[in-house]
Amino acid sequence: MTLGCARNEVDSEELAARLTAFGWSLAPAADASVILVNTCGFIQAAKQESIAELLSAADSGAKVAAVGCLAERYGAELAAELPEAQVLSFDDYGDIGARLDDVLAGRRRPAHVARDRRRLLPVAPADRQAAADGRAPADGQPAADRQPTAAAWPAAPWTGQGGGVSRRRLSGGVVAPLKIASGCDRRCSFCAIPSFRGAFVSRRPADIVAEARWLAGTGVRELVLVSENSTCYGKDLGNLRLLEVLLPELAAIDGIERIRISYLQPAELRPGLIQVIASTPGVAAYFDLSFQHASGRVLRAMRRFGDRHRFLALLDRIRDASPAAGIRSNFIVGFPGETAADLRELELFLDGAGLDAIGIFGYSDEDGTEAASMDGKLDDAEIARRVGDFAGLADELMAQRAADRIGETVDVMVESAAGRGVFEGRAAHQAPEVDGVTTVRSARPLAAGDMVRARVTGSDGVDLDGVDLTATVPAGGGDPPRSP
Repeated sequence: MTLGCARNEVDSEELAARLTAFGWSLAPAADASVILVNTCGFIQAAKQESIAELLSAADSGAKVAAVGCLAERYGAELAAELPEAQVLSFDDYGDIGARLDDVLAGRRRPAHVARDRRRLLPVAPADRQAAADGRAPADGQPAADRQPTAAAWPAAPWTGQGGGVSRRRLSGGVVAPLKIASGCDRRCSFCAIPSFRGAFVSRRPADIVAEARWLAGTGVRELVLVSENSTCYGKDLGNLRLLEVLLPELAAIDGIERIRISYLQPAELRPGLIQVIASTPGVAAYFDLSFQHASGRVLRAMRRFGDRHRFLALLDRIRDASPAAGIRSNFIVGFPGETAADLRELELFLDGAGLDAIGIFGYSDEDGTEAASMDGKLDDAEIARRVGDFAGLADELMAQRAADRIGETVDVMVESAAGRGVFEGRAAHQAPEVDGVTTVRSARPLAAGDMVRARVTGSDGVDLDGVDLTATVPAGGGDPPRSP
């Protein structure tokens, strides 16, 4: 069972491949002897959901093991509070089959003591690839003295080094996430992810391309590149522009119709990368930008960079390169010390940004973060009020942006049939699960994975309606003509 983000989805598929190699078989939950729950530990709501899923799994009568971010982040503490589950660490991923043998046999191992995983790899990014390989880093100090072996690489079970494809798809569909890196070097004051996901490490391009080709062979037509910070890709490989080289290579893979990139940091988004995303055939002109706020004062307290004016200028540069580019972002309201003037800055930014997708989240303290000890905390009721106000504004602005697209021509990746002559999919500005869908009417039969050129004819909230420009339905609507 997988909770949380697309990076966890990849981790689960890698764990499934390892378990299959160890001789385990995947079964429906009702028939399982062990249920492996890949948890999320990002924010309080995600933690609560993970605990609820662990308890539900235990109620089934199966043995239960917890892996993932919540298990890594709290270790022995979680095990003490949740005796129903065996709590495993990222360090257990390399020998996950044996760990589940223990779970099945009732051999309870001591849960790991959580630690700051940023310390497991060298501080200098240039030394990390050698350390992850188990080789000596540039300064000559043996890697064994500095971090675990490659089998226990801190951020991922099998997408580290060594090549080869080692995933087992757990769901079908024509869209799949592809991890390009793990970990994060940023120190945002509200975020604990780097402490349990570790320092930033890029996957080598050859490994990414090999996995992309394998995914294409399984029927995947759209790849969503994921990491904790995609704009950092290549910095530990000696080339911060490596993503600009990798994207065209991935887009050229036979069978892949579209590449989409997630988790871009605004302060690190270079002009060259904007141009490659905006102009490379097969790469969606889609910018998933982590703004978090628009008040310069709040952003500085968050240990981030920028303000309303800088962010609007960045959006202008993106739209100069691609006028119809899709842009989404998430924002935190209720951060300690946030004032009415700060909220006004955020409101002005949202009014002028023209974002396709906006996520509004309320601030909550995260263990071990700088913000948790800041003065100026707001009470829960006030944070909830601010979330409600801005979520309502966001809904209005997203609906208006979708309406503005009426008349545009979009490329829609078909994912399913929604009725006779009606198909559901996503345009380039719509990421899976979070950004809405496009319903296309067509006189020809379409299948999942087809890319359709359509004209947008209507909108409903963030969702669009369109008509297939290759084979249109009759003027005035109605059913498409029957095939002879």
